[in-house]
Amino acid sequence: MKTVRPKKNLGQHFLTDLNIAKTIADTVDACPGLPVLEVGPGMGVLTQYLMPKGRELKVVEIDKESVNYLNEKYPELRQNIVGEDFLRMDLNKLFNGRKFVLTGNYPYDISTQIFFKMIDNKDLIPCCTGMIQREVAQRMASAPGTKSYGILSVLIQAWYDVEYLFTVDENVFNPPPKVKSAVIRMTRNGVDDLGCDWPLFRRVVKTVFNQRRKMLRSSLKPLFQNGQPDAAFFNDGIMTKRPEQLTINQFVELTNMVAGVMRS
Repeated sequence: MKTVRPKKNLGQHFLTDLNIAKTIADTVDACPGLPVLEVGPGMGVLTQYLMPKGRELKVVEIDKESVNYLNEKYPELRQNIVGEDFLRMDLNKLFNGRKFVLTGNYPYDISTQIFFKMIDNKDLIPCCTGMIQREVAQRMASAPGTKSYGILSVLIQAWYDVEYLFTVDENVFNPPPKVKSAVIRMTRNGVDDLGCDWPLFRRVVKTVFNQRRKMLRSSLKPLFQNGQPDAAFFNDGIMTKRPEQLTINQFVELTNMVAGVMRS
């Protein structure tokens, strides 16, 4: 059977170490009983270890050559091989509105977009596992006060508990990427209501981290295009902090402060 040629434009780096592949596949066991969606299966190195788990399994792959390969190698999976772009899919239609586990060896160049889509569908995805670029994994799992703590950390940790499981070296891929990889697991944290307006929360987080070296009293100003708040707003104690110092709860507090000004 002809193998699939890794395509640079799709960010494809095929995992070749089967022990690591099995270990990654086993990360879904922490969320038992749910259907599984694998993103970017390529030639099925994870798929082969997901199939025996007795779960309903679907795989989504944008690369036509990979889809043809999967259809040939795993004929029993043919009805569940989806040849589409994950970022454009309506995830409610995948398992008839049922919750599912998201997993995969995610393409590096769109991994952040994948996780933003996960957040948008958080009520469908109680658990997400898989492999990504190590730097992205570190940002996702970072705590307040660290250099890696940023937009991705806050937006994901608002809804998910993030576990950095282990690091994967470059030499177990074809072709080897220029960076190390990491395996992560994210599990819904039970928060159903953040306590503030979610779209505004995202705006606040992105605005202040775009000027992360500045205190909040300076980095917040771009939010107020129709006139700045009075001095009392910027004299609040939280305004002397920089964004990487704030916890999720403090970002919620800050968002509600901004919302109050915008309503007045």
